[in-house]
Amino acid sequence: MHRIHATNAPVSPTGRRAQAHTESPMQPIYLRLCLAGAALPLSQFVPWLAAHGLHLPLLLQQASASHIAAFAWADVLVSGIAVAVFVVVEGRRLAMPRWWLPLCCLAVGPSLALPLFLLLRERHLGAGKLRAGVE
Repeated sequence: MHRIHATNAPVSPTGRRAQAHTESPMQPIYLRLCLAGAALPLSQFVPWLAAHGLHLPLLLQQASASHIAAFAWADVLVSGIAVAVFVVVEGRRLAMPRWWLPLCCLAVGPSLALPLFLLLRERHLGAGKLRAGVE
């Protein structure tokens, strides 16, 4: 079920107002994932940054200090590359505006970049349905 928000939309010949924005049930979920995807990684990185500054050799040393730390960073790196490829290919394929914005969010991590892209894509697809007259 889609939530419809109409704002000063023109009236169609059938007497119904055209919808200005359609929100799918996934949009609030993607938004919450964006918030979590930004808050959780930053809640760990900001205190480290406050304590050590932008000390890249120390960051790399601590990131590879154990097998489990290296595993986690390798997973984040591969996930980030996969998200970047997906964002570029899908964003261009759908001719999405601002498809590049999630690429900037990869500075925080894939945990923010992917749900942000999915949110933008969902909104773009919803807007396309409205332009096509599909409800």
